[in-house]
Amino acid sequence: MFLKNKIFKITLFTFLFVISCVTKDLEQIKSPNVIYILADDLGYGDLGCYNKKSKIFTPNIDLLASEGMMFTDMHSTSSVCTPTRYSIITGEYAWRTRLKSGVLWSYGPLMIPDEKATVSKLFKKKNYSTAVIGKWHLGLDWQLKKSYKQADIITNDLGLITDYSEKIVDFSKNPTRGPRNVGFDYHYIIPASLDIPPYVYLEGGMFTTPINDYTEGSNLERDKDGDFWRPGPMAEGFEFYEVLPKFINKAKDYLTKAKKNDNPFFLYLPLAAPHTPWVPQSNYNGVSNAGQYGEFVTMVDDQVGNLLHHLKNLGLEEDTIVVFASDNGPYWKQPYIDEFDHRAAGELRGMKGDIYDGGHRIPHIVRWPGKIKAGSKNHIPNTLASFYSTIADLLNLDSTAIDSYSIFSQLVGDSKKETYQLIIHHTSEGHFAIRQGDWKMIEKLGSGGFSLPKTVKPKPGVRQERLYNMREDLSEQINLAEDYPKIITDMKYKLDSIRSISMN
Repeated sequence: MFLKNKIFKITLFTFLFVISCVTKDLEQIKSPNVIYILADDLGYGDLGCYNKKSKIFTPNIDLLASEGMMFTDMHSTSSVCTPTRYSIITGEYAWRTRLKSGVLWSYGPLMIPDEKATVSKLFKKKNYSTAVIGKWHLGLDWQLKKSYKQADIITNDLGLITDYSEKIVDFSKNPTRGPRNVGFDYHYIIPASLDIPPYVYLEGGMFTTPINDYTEGSNLERDKDGDFWRPGPMAEGFEFYEVLPKFINKAKDYLTKAKKNDNPFFLYLPLAAPHTPWVPQSNYNGVSNAGQYGEFVTMVDDQVGNLLHHLKNLGLEEDTIVVFASDNGPYWKQPYIDEFDHRAAGELRGMKGDIYDGGHRIPHIVRWPGKIKAGSKNHIPNTLASFYSTIADLLNLDSTAIDSYSIFSQLVGDSKKETYQLIIHHTSEGHFAIRQGDWKMIEKLGSGGFSLPKTVKPKPGVRQERLYNMREDLSEQINLAEDYPKIITDMKYKLDSIRSISMN
């Protein structure tokens, strides 16, 4: 009897142990870690996996693509950065807010209300640890000096504060609102782009060093490219050439600490590169056939590889979804195309800021070992706003984001069964286009961004809407508007209907 009881206890213990292990494995499957790497101004044609003719060597990101799913028709929700970042976090187009064009500047307040549902708050509902490390550019609530004039407050036409005059900001005090209000437990950030002051790191809401220095700027005579940055306040010891590796090292430290915790984590890693200033370290001199920009992209690739190698060494690779994307198209003008024969936007027309696909069609890669088929490709149009609803599906939560279409089933199933969604394109100047299947309708003449002409006044009696078949005419050279007026009318109606949807 004693022996039977002992055998029973051992068997029961073994059974419970096995059940415990299986349960833990299931929990890991249901709650994988998520790392979202967002490059800044990286073009559709910069990576070798997207453009075999690229003059830039990107083996690490190319490897990531071979290990996961590569999206060939993914779009940022805007062709500039603040609106796209808003969409990633909220699942909504930023033009539904009072930011109808452009971006926030140095001191614009946090543009996401505390009550707004965000993807980081979704993760927290499932007990994830959440962090953002990198370029924020969604606004911070800076503290102001007691005395200032109304003229020191810069607003857009709808009354949204996009900036304050530098002279009224109290740099002795930390901002009062930021990533923590959006749902991030930890943050280590710079406020905006690396060419926009103030140049300072904030960790946990506080300046890591005092803002008591000032830079006169760099290469101000250039066309806002190269190693260009604007004059402005700067923290002690701030080094532009060290920002990219500092973010990666902070991310590695976060992963090392996260390894010791029981909770899964969400790490949002919006890099400040290869956006200007192009600041590759000296050991990258000459490594690219695309000049200083190409050297900086190569450095981005190396740093991403460094992070992914660290993830693997920690034993977290199998349990982690890695998303890699860019916030919009490249800032790469025709003189550089002519000089280097490198097309940062590939075959696409236009560049950052534009309504053309070069402004917003971006590289997008997702890796999830054992769940997403390695080396697979997805050709269905979607936008980066999809992240919100995709995560809601992953976590078995409801999505309330009106502009977000989940790609979860496409990632883990058969993407050919998915239906095409209506998606909206938007430019730095506030121009619109709508995409449905192969058809793209651009509402106004001009690029609506940086490419010339930006705007074109329509002639009386001449249609200003343009229509392109993106399957047959990727470079948007053949305007079919006059051949298919009914499609134009239908798509214009759908665009107006989507724009009329209230967020209230």
